[in-house]
Amino acid sequence: MAIPSAPSSSSPAHPLPQRSQELLAIAQTQWDRRQGLLIFAYGSLIWKPGFTPAATLPAQVHGYHRALRLRSLVNRGNAAQPGLVLALLSGGSCRGLLYRAEPAQSESLLNELWAREMVIGSYAPRWLNCQTPKGPQRALSFTLSRQSPGHVGALSDADLLHIFKHAQGRYGSTLDYLLRTVEGLRQHGLRDAELERQCLLAALHGLCQPLVG
Repeated sequence: MAIPSAPSSSSPAHPLPQRSQELLAIAQTQWDRRQGLLIFAYGSLIWKPGFTPAATLPAQVHGYHRALRLRSLVNRGNAAQPGLVLALLSGGSCRGLLYRAEPAQSESLLNELWAREMVIGSYAPRWLNCQTPKGPQRALSFTLSRQSPGHVGALSDADLLHIFKHAQGRYGSTLDYLLRTVEGLRQHGLRDAELERQCLLAALHGLCQPLVG
């Protein structure tokens, strides 16, 4: 079963959409110039941050949970067969990583993050309260409203299997994205029960090798 397409999320636009530019301008005023930009990573930023953090801490946010519910028509899917990528949805909690960027690197990194995560404008960037071993920290992360055109509702296992089998985009498949994320989380001692279940589902249907461990 294909995920229904959404006109507003069909392809990246250059330059950034007006709303994304406005949110970037706001974000550029909200990080501590002395400490450096703080980022809460929960998905691909865990296994492909795109920069070398000055510090990395395990972190947990309350009020949001990680879910494979954002439609991808370019990076992990296409117009004929949309794929999925992760987002933070309201409710529950999420364990991930807190990155701190060097102050001198932070402004350029913020621009790079916007080009990576906000080129379509599906995400709603927020400063989230993160619990870390060194106390609470406020970090930038990318959430998703259920009213966003890019949000995908609940999918059956049959729907997921169809997507895992067929969704392929510019950077690879939805299934590869899922497997890399679960492996990345495990490398930091983190487990996500639903993502682990989805990986097992794919393995049981012969779409990938079972993850070890």
